[in-house]
Amino acid sequence: MAKLSVNIGQLALKNPVMTASGTFGYGLEFQDFVPLEELGGIIVKGTTLLPREGNDYPRMAETASGMLNCVGLQNKGVDYFCEHIYPQVKDLGTNVIVNVSGSAPDDYAECAARIDALKNIPAIELNISCPNVKQGGMAFGTTCEGAASVVKAVRERYHKTLIVKLSPNVTNIADIALACEAEGADSVSLINTLMGMAIDIERRRPVLSIATGGLSGPAVKPVALRMVWQVAKAVKIPVVGLGGIMNAEDAIEFLMAGATAIEIGTANFIDPAVTLKVRNGINDWLDRHGCQSVEDIIGCLEK
Repeated sequence: MAKLSVNIGQLALKNPVMTASGTFGYGLEFQDFVPLEELGGIIVKGTTLLPREGNDYPRMAETASGMLNCVGLQNKGVDYFCEHIYPQVKDLGTNVIVNVSGSAPDDYAECAARIDALKNIPAIELNISCPNVKQGGMAFGTTCEGAASVVKAVRERYHKTLIVKLSPNVTNIADIALACEAEGADSVSLINTLMGMAIDIERRRPVLSIATGGLSGPAVKPVALRMVWQVAKAVKIPVVGLGGIMNAEDAIEFLMAGATAIEIGTANFIDPAVTLKVRNGINDWLDRHGCQSVEDIIGCLEK
């Protein structure tokens, strides 16, 4: 068996396969399908400083080769996570990473600080695709200045591994990644969902309650792969790749493009055991090709 372990800053992963936030709950929901301790990490659903109800239904819709969602970060807030969820996930035998969201840099920083105190949470993933309420709703992650403001605020109060999840709804994602790196990010993960829409032509109305939502699934993979390749060439920190990964072959493409680790999202809804299958598939490919370690193929893409 090839060596599958990788490092994201100070965070050691037993293999490069993690789950994407919002598609795997808190991991507990998948215990009957996957031995969680065999995954590199679990990134739990988005957590905010205060509870959020999320958007009205309908907030999910199937599309060609993918799905749209506008769940709206429904969660019970960081204090509920610390008091009720953390005791259940702290001993799962894998890295449990909290996805942190907010509407202002101070919100992010306060939420991150409370998670910083949890001994068995070794990292957070910042979702900077959230709207900045003080700037008219534009997402933090769509400008270098917005992204940098969040990372800087969080870095001052959070002392463990800091992964920043980048929005693809930008002109030059490499510039955003560089801005996050400059403010102390240990890693960047990409891509978050692409903005999309579906219309019910009989009702002449949008399918989703708020009209638009995030597109994920196989349809976004070529875009995600291109962006991971661009960012991996631009930054010195590790890159985590996600977007449309459905099998081991997809995951290997992201690794070759420069990703140190990958996240699997929408595929979990189709096959709840897909993460373990991808891990095994990566190992099988490495064995067939005489590779001693997964690091042999990270960033190995030849032009």
